[in-house]
Amino acid sequence: MTQHEEEHKQHRVPYGEYILIWLGLLALTCLTVALAGIDLGRWVIITALIIASVKSLLVMNVFMHLKYEDRMFRLFALVALVTFIIFISLTFFDYAFH
Repeated sequence: MTQHEEEHKQHRVPYGEYILIWLGLLALTCLTVALAGIDLGRWVIITALIIASVKSLLVMNVFMHLKYEDRMFRLFALVALVTFIIFISLTFFDYAFH
């Protein structure tokens, strides 16, 4: 087996980890729905975005196997995430203080 093949062989994730991540995503979704019924004022957007960010990180790392990718690919994903956070933050500040 060549080095290239060794780098790209499939990573096996135990079913138990998938189930735990799924339960975590389900719990975070329930938390989002529960917080939607509570009047948090301007904080409702921040809490919803934080919960959504945690959920997306779980999905990207586990289901999309991002944690097994090489460092450069993860760096590109991080740059995309930081860009997204900047746009969301600017949108939030426009919405919150307008």
